[in-house]
Amino acid sequence: MAGSTHSVTNQVPPLVGYDVFSADRALAAAVERHLEPDLHAEVLGELAALGRTSGSVQVQEWGAHANDNPPRLRTHDRYGHRIDEVEFHPSWHRLLGKGVSAGLTAAWDRPGGHVRRAAAFLVWAQVDAGNGCPLSMTHAAVPALRTDPDLAAEWVPRLTSRIYDRDLRPAHRKAGALFGMGMTEKQGGSDVRANTTSARPLAEDGTYELTGHKWFCSAPMSDGFLVLAQAPGGLTCFLVPRVLRDGTRNVFLIQRLKDKLGNRSNASAEVEFDGTWARRVGEEGRGVRTIIEMVAATRLDCVLGSAGLMRQAVAQAVHHCTYREAFGGKLVDKPLMRNVLADLAIESEAATTLALRLAAAYDDGGEQERALLRIAVPAAKYWVTKRCPPVAVEAAECLGGNGYVEESGMPRLVRESPLNSIWEGAGNVQALDVLRALRREPGALDAYLREVGQARGADHRLDAAIKNLLTELADLEGIEGRARRLAERLALVLQGSLLVRFAPPQVADAFCAARLGGDAGAAFGTLPHTLDLASVVERARPVT
Repeated sequence: MAGSTHSVTNQVPPLVGYDVFSADRALAAAVERHLEPDLHAEVLGELAALGRTSGSVQVQEWGAHANDNPPRLRTHDRYGHRIDEVEFHPSWHRLLGKGVSAGLTAAWDRPGGHVRRAAAFLVWAQVDAGNGCPLSMTHAAVPALRTDPDLAAEWVPRLTSRIYDRDLRPAHRKAGALFGMGMTEKQGGSDVRANTTSARPLAEDGTYELTGHKWFCSAPMSDGFLVLAQAPGGLTCFLVPRVLRDGTRNVFLIQRLKDKLGNRSNASAEVEFDGTWARRVGEEGRGVRTIIEMVAATRLDCVLGSAGLMRQAVAQAVHHCTYREAFGGKLVDKPLMRNVLADLAIESEAATTLALRLAAAYDDGGEQERALLRIAVPAAKYWVTKRCPPVAVEAAECLGGNGYVEESGMPRLVRESPLNSIWEGAGNVQALDVLRALRREPGALDAYLREVGQARGADHRLDAAIKNLLTELADLEGIEGRARRLAERLALVLQGSLLVRFAPPQVADAFCAARLGGDAGAAFGTLPHTLDLASVVERARPVT
């Protein structure tokens, strides 16, 4: 019959129309674990609603459209006036509006605020990781601004608002505002003390004039920015508003937008300051100390963002293999494919479990939890973001040639996957930050060991890994050259401890065997065949 060769069979339905949050058993369990019982109904309902929104056909299309239509820079208007504006596709604004209204910038003063926001951020990252950048920085700017009560009173209510106001107006005329950040410069990169941007005092009221540049300015259409510049007293933190109080534009010259590998929907820019008005945040000469809380919060969001990308990659892979038939049966039932999927699933669950534990430490706020964060955040940022690219690539391979085609969505995940490892300090920066915590804050290691020690005796491979870690810590000879190895082990042991305590036995068993016991190869899909891999894969399946 003519056209019979075009009959379409054995094709996988798209993974849409489902609750992204509730289908993620590891994430839902972590939220329940870390919240007070009286919050469960409210928060789980809130997150399930966001999960349904995230999994809807319409919102998934918004994410694709925002990435297919990157932002464009307009330096001048039709009359030749300098305007320095960035134009975004309407889908970008729809996504950002949904993210703001979902509370992704409003964690600091809510009960269980960091856990509920972390779960929402992880879910929302599976729609479009690009709009996570301004959401993350707006959220993270709050503790830095609170070092100045006047600035906090003016800006924090707008940053934590659930209203997305995209118009460029003075902050006091807006119901909601977004924040960006500019730290690095051409000559220094992560070495921000090499910054040359100068800050000249204008008056005794903390106002300054900035002259210089920023090599990477994230989300340049935000309402305000935290930047670092050299004041008379040394490197200092400043707030640069996009629009001044009288309604005139501040001097904020966007030289060009970066042409990036991934994160295409989000704008990253090179900017110049030339007599730019700014307000000092914190004391002169203490810029890094002032902005460090913002950096720590955005680093946790790097962990959450990577965990979200991994979860979406694994969900797509398991979903595909559940429906796709080959060689006489479903792919998910083939022993070798099941091994690959299970290996990816334990990596994803370990990342999610660790990320939510760190968010819970922010909610607690006690001295021991703050000490734990000091060592666990850089270790987690180092390791989880490093694991994201191989997970995304292997998950794409599970779809075969279909995974290499743009329509599958997998190439977008692959391109996005390296970003969080690079942003907010690449791998070496994180590993060295772990060393600084060990050297300068003895309480950090004590808090870490108390945390992992809660699982001692539950798994012999975890016990051996803890012992080996202590041996590693006791030998400080050439420690800087071993910093990456140490950060990796700290993260793996912490993940193992959490999974042994909280995950189903089959998940914890597989993780400890492969990640701590060495009973696996260098590639995914090399787990011991004696494990209950079918149960691990079933737990990771996104029920639609």
